[in-house]
Amino acid sequence: MNCTRRDFLKWIATGAAILSLGGGTLADAAKPNIVLIMVDDMGFSDIGCYGGEIPTPHIDALAAGGLCFTHFYNAARCSPTRAALLTGLYNHRGYLNDHCVTIAEVLQTAGYFTIQTGKWHVGDKLPQWPAQRGFDRSYTVPQGGGFYFKPIPDRFIVEGDTILYREGGAEPPPGWYSTDAFADYGIKYIGEALTEKKPFFLYLAFNAPHWPLQAPPEDIAKFRGQYRKGWDRLREERHARQIEMGIVDKKWPLTPRDAQVKAWDALSEAEKNEQDERMAIYAAVVNRMDRAVGHVVDYLKQQGAYENTLILFLSDNGGCNEGGVHGSNAKPGVPGTHESQVFYGSSWANASNTPFRLYKKWVHEGGIATPLIAHWPAVIQDGGKLTGEVGHVIDLMATCADVGGAEYPKTLKGKEIPPLEGLSLAPIFRAGKREGHDAIFWAHAGNYALRSGKWKLVFKAGGQWELYDIEADRTELHDLAAQFPDKVKALAAKWEAWAERTEVKPYPAKPR
Repeated sequence: MNCTRRDFLKWIATGAAILSLGGGTLADAAKPNIVLIMVDDMGFSDIGCYGGEIPTPHIDALAAGGLCFTHFYNAARCSPTRAALLTGLYNHRGYLNDHCVTIAEVLQTAGYFTIQTGKWHVGDKLPQWPAQRGFDRSYTVPQGGGFYFKPIPDRFIVEGDTILYREGGAEPPPGWYSTDAFADYGIKYIGEALTEKKPFFLYLAFNAPHWPLQAPPEDIAKFRGQYRKGWDRLREERHARQIEMGIVDKKWPLTPRDAQVKAWDALSEAEKNEQDERMAIYAAVVNRMDRAVGHVVDYLKQQGAYENTLILFLSDNGGCNEGGVHGSNAKPGVPGTHESQVFYGSSWANASNTPFRLYKKWVHEGGIATPLIAHWPAVIQDGGKLTGEVGHVIDLMATCADVGGAEYPKTLKGKEIPPLEGLSLAPIFRAGKREGHDAIFWAHAGNYALRSGKWKLVFKAGGQWELYDIEADRTELHDLAAQFPDKVKALAAKWEAWAERTEVKPYPAKPR
């Protein structure tokens, strides 16, 4: 692809963007609607507007009309990211407790109709379901993902407090597919909010493209053969597009292929065919998710709600290397069906996270860097731009409260709650910059990190502190810890203080 990012987004906007029927400006609008879309296990480079080849025209259209963050971070894994997103607090436990508030609970105080559809994964027992944590309407999987066509053991679909579908009980109707259902129920509930003439907040949490990778056969067929080029060439092509678009700096080299992953040319023809199929299924899951995003956006346009709706799109962690180095099908069914359990493994996850290294659960850039697209026509009027402002998923609570005119409380049901950790992104939407964090932090599964300005201190479980200049070396190839021991000491002390304040410590052992 030989084009600049602006050329690419202009083409997308010309082909896909349609003006809202309702119009509206910030001056004459009431409170903005908010649609927060979280996808699951999607890598940094998987969507078109971040360098990917998988067709994602609807997400790319949001980028063309909005603002794309190149330095935004999640919390490295499903549950911690969701807990941090919902509460605006750092979280290492991964579930909701009785001394935190959710975005929904805060926005309800400002008159919002609150909606959650999709994966929940921050408490699978009452009273931790969405209906008990501030959501007026919900259609959810309390336990997490794990299926696309119908529930598997220990998973079920809940609407409000009522279990609708579960294995051994009522099953979804023919043709049901979780990605589509989560979007369709979001649209249904938005319709209720519009009828009640209330601003709405929709937290749409797709389980796509989390394993097991499953998609309709006709969707998979569209991508068969496209990945015979292999992961080595795919990573190079994605990286070249990212540089052309400005997503990554050309001075940051592409990381070497994961040492455990074979060179593509070393595979047999049968292995290449099997690997092509796995990545084709993954691409089909991502493409189907993009179409569901398009259905939501089209509905907003039809209802005249598009111009004054803030849409945020991000992923909960980097690409997932579970399922072995070269992936697997852990069940005997035809790959991509409900009877199968397909993982695409380290080999393709390494490509998903281009140009970074490591994966979901680690706190090197491959595990925590996420696309963030902010689209809000009433405010972000010069779309298609990038911002290098640094942000963290804890900022989304502050952002929603800010644009929704809601006040973050000091207590919940008589219990004191921690002060908000996040900072609003709204100044970036309006003026292109904000007063950011002095530092942001991570702690997950024995992996630790902080980023402060250009410096990133990172610890991989079983290792020792590493130090990187992220401005010069975001792909983390040149450890400067030995060169700047005083900087390591100062940043490590800052991480220790944070860990004690947020009750991360003592967990697990202190890094040496």
